Amino acid sequence: MNAPDALAAPAMPHVLNTYGRLPFALSHGRGLRVWDTEGREYLDALGGIAVNTLGHAHPKLVAALTEQIGKLIHCSNYYQVPLQEQLAAKLCELSGLAGAFFCNSGLEANEAALKIARKYGHDKGIEAPEIIVYDKAFHGRSIATLSATGNPKVQKGFEPLVPGFVRVPLNDLGAVREVAARNPNVVAVFLETIQGEGGINAARWDYLQGLRALCDERGWLLMLDEVQCGIGRTGKWFAHQWAGIKPDVMPLAKGLGSGVPVGAVVVGEKAVNVLGPGNHGTTFGGNPLAMRAGVETLAIMEAEGLLANAAAIGAHLKAALQREIGSLKGVTEIRGAGLMIGIELDRPCGDLLGRAAKAGLLLSVTADKVIRLVPPLVITADEADRVVALLAPLVREFLAEAA
Repeated sequence: MNAPDALAAPAMPHVLNTYGRLPFALSHGRGLRVWDTEGREYLDALGGIAVNTLGHAHPKLVAALTEQIGKLIHCSNYYQVPLQEQLAAKLCELSGLAGAFFCNSGLEANEAALKIARKYGHDKGIEAPEIIVYDKAFHGRSIATLSATGNPKVQKGFEPLVPGFVRVPLNDLGAVREVAARNPNVVAVFLETIQGEGGINAARWDYLQGLRALCDERGWLLMLDEVQCGIGRTGKWFAHQWAGIKPDVMPLAKGLGSGVPVGAVVVGEKAVNVLGPGNHGTTFGGNPLAMRAGVETLAIMEAEGLLANAAAIGAHLKAALQREIGSLKGVTEIRGAGLMIGIELDRPCGDLLGRAAKAGLLLSVTADKVIRLVPPLVITADEADRVVALLAPLVREFLAEAA
């Protein structure tokens, strides 16, 4: 989150000034509602940036995590972790893939995916493997993942970037074929099924089908970053399932643990044996607490029908936004799938972060001009209507001022 300077809270003593924070602190939450330390109430349409799948303080999750904390929080990957096996089996069942590696975040999941691609290339005898990546992509802020990211602002000041990436525009299969024709070192294609930080830009379903066919033809890995758009957010377990395909490598994180840090890389048969003992690892990844959070999140989602809810309430929310502000001069497009919605304006709108908070609504602005709504998947129709009732007048007022 990058709040406008005028709204940012003063830097806290001893905490590095790496975030433009709004001037309040949250204290506690229930469902879609949160309260700050001064007692002010907010409706959470950001969900910790697509993290709090089950909202705040879901009673079943609280009970399960409390029980787990009383048993075992962390051990080590020196030993078997039965909850890892349980969560891996469930993710493979839901995705149709073959195996999973657990880490702590989306960045780590994407870093692992990049290592898999490089090792896959080396195993094929390619000394300098290259990976096709995308304009406006965001895969993380480590040196390798920011090199794969398509945002110069994220990369600036951290050069030299890691080599081995070839960048193309989204939804242009011809551009990928051109790279294939001239570059024998390509081993993988790496993209977000729906770009989050890039402005809620979706890969077309026919484009994904074309990529799947091209990767099969060339012997490449198709790697789909579902860190933000996965775990039911679009109304299916994984956004690529709308296209009827399977990736070879799929990084996950954010919503998988409902707020407990957890990442995963789920892989298909082509990639399942690429990494062996000593090739990759983590101290905290796959710890019992995080694994219990993942197991319980998926179980609660199934029990409460949250995929269907995401699809239905997402369509309801999008239609209401279209009705209330879609025809305004200055609203370029309202897009997205399920409960991953972007409202693009024709001008930078970071100021709306603070205005929305003052009105009692939490959201974010990404790609400078896109209002991002990624609420918990437990949102109701009444809460969606309340989001629109709070947001619409703010957008009207903002656009009128800038006219």
